Amino acid sequence: MADSLKEKFNNLLHEAMKNKDDVARDTMRLLLTNLKLLEVEKKQTLDDTAILALIQKEIKSRHESIEEFKKGNRQDLVERSQAEIKVLEQFLPKQLSDEEVKAIVTATVAEIGATSMADMGKVMKAALPKMQGQAASDRVSAMVKELLQK
Repeated sequence: MADSLKEKFNNLLHEAMKNKDDVARDTMRLLLTNLKLLEVEKKQTLDDTAILALIQKEIKSRHESIEEFKKGNRQDLVERSQAEIKVLEQFLPKQLSDEEVKAIVTATVAEIGATSMADMGKVMKAALPKMQGQAASDRVSAMVKELLQK
């Protein structure tokens, strides 16, 4: 199935080139390059889970860039990064709401019997696979911290 995601990336790249959509073209080229680099580094073809993690990493990177661009008063770069995020988000599954994330994290905390921040790693390790691609790890982390600090 990883090939089908890669095919989607390539199809979007070709479509963007035909439509002269610079943002989509450049975003897909960068994503495909990073995907190939990661596969070479790991010496294996990536599965959908790893590809989704890469997409989330790319989105997170752009969010961080947006913050820096805002500080530098570069609205043009902010808008470009936001457009790139939209291109990348179309490959992610439907994102979970905060309530859904909280429910999964709460159930995981109960499963593990976590009681303090010392258990955070165990909770994250168990909760993230349940939400793979549907919630960014920083959102899950914030929810785990909130629940364990009570």
